[in-house]
Amino acid sequence: MNTCCNEHARASAGLPAIEPGMPEPAGTGLSRRSLLLRSAGLGLAVYGAGKLAKLPVFESGVAHAQAGGPNTVLLNVFLDGGLDSLSVLAPVEDATYQRLRPKLALKDGRPFSEDSRLRWHPSVNALADLHAEGKVSVLPAVGYTGADQSHFTSRHFWEVGALDANLRTGWLGRVLDRVGAADNPLQGVSLDGQLAPSLATARNPVAAIDEPEDFGFWAPGAWGPAMDNAVPAFTNIGRSLLGASDPAIAQAAQAAAFAGTVRDALAPLGKDGKPLYAPAAAYPQSTDAFPKRLSGFAAMLAAGLPIRAASLRAPGTWDTHANQAETMPKNLQLTFDSLLAFQRDLEARGLADRVLTLVWSEFGRRAAENGSGTDHGAAGVGFLIGTRAAGRMIGEFPGVDKLDNQGNLRATSDFRGLYGALCGDWFGVDPAAVLPDARGIGKPVILK
Repeated sequence: MNTCCNEHARASAGLPAIEPGMPEPAGTGLSRRSLLLRSAGLGLAVYGAGKLAKLPVFESGVAHAQAGGPNTVLLNVFLDGGLDSLSVLAPVEDATYQRLRPKLALKDGRPFSEDSRLRWHPSVNALADLHAEGKVSVLPAVGYTGADQSHFTSRHFWEVGALDANLRTGWLGRVLDRVGAADNPLQGVSLDGQLAPSLATARNPVAAIDEPEDFGFWAPGAWGPAMDNAVPAFTNIGRSLLGASDPAIAQAAQAAAFAGTVRDALAPLGKDGKPLYAPAAAYPQSTDAFPKRLSGFAAMLAAGLPIRAASLRAPGTWDTHANQAETMPKNLQLTFDSLLAFQRDLEARGLADRVLTLVWSEFGRRAAENGSGTDHGAAGVGFLIGTRAAGRMIGEFPGVDKLDNQGNLRATSDFRGLYGALCGDWFGVDPAAVLPDARGIGKPVILK
């Protein structure tokens, strides 16, 4: 068994649990003003914000967004718990590293071409392959000054894009409020079936699904042909009542119409829980849903759905306080083999130039092992993957000889600078309008 703390555990129903003394997460309170229809286990939800009763008619909102042509897309992949950067890229010949990690230190690995001190963990050969092709930008020590080693607080900062415990919208949600539309619930998609806090908006709707072929609604007492007829009838009633003067009726009508819009858009991709699409690359076979969700997401993009941002949690736990040598390699292998397949899938479909994948974790691990694992650290490792990624290191590896006063790697790049570059160079949005405390933080080169 892997031992980890439970401080970062999140509640179900699409919103994170709030631990005592910790900031409320992005999306908190959204359920009170959400457009929400969720089935029992099938996982289709549409979240909205702002004054929903005054939204325009959006029956054809997805079609309108599709007609605008293809846009750039960011896939946000979160490694929950704190990825140990000193295992992914290890300074294997450093005597201090070997002394700090008598049991966990790597002894060898493929050289990292941008820093001769570092070696790739053998379980991330898929990532090393993509890096060799110039399709991965590596952030070997990304974080922020004065890192909070609480899972909850640090994750919150990354999700809202600021060192602000009071922000309630996600940084990608604020991007979508500027580049998105009030009638396109597919502009932001949480692929885990519940709201990703980074996608929490203030105005525009976003959606959450488990897999594109596994969606639906629960209608008590209805199944088979009755259920097939009930769902479109329910949606059509909602659309007919969009102009209702009663705010409660209007909100319920908008919930039905929005969710019906998403259901209609996804319908060509699956039937009765079975996919009607075939991946264009070989994904890992796993009981974990991660590779299947990536495959489904590639199919959604290939179908022309007007998505601008999506979020997905990587498989396994990364809070490796114990048994790290047993659990971490398996998680690394599945995660990055799946992301390699996703990249190959995009390339085969001719979509690769439109998509970037951001891989991040809330912090790294302590430089010194604790026996069979590592404790919470500060700077960690992140990756930006795609054919248009600059393919160059962002920041530098600071070494293990000059750790901070708690024995952690020092950050050489700030995640808010990375977000600023993504806002400006990828989405075409003024970073100052999205990132409230990023002034003066340099933006790295992220694109070729």
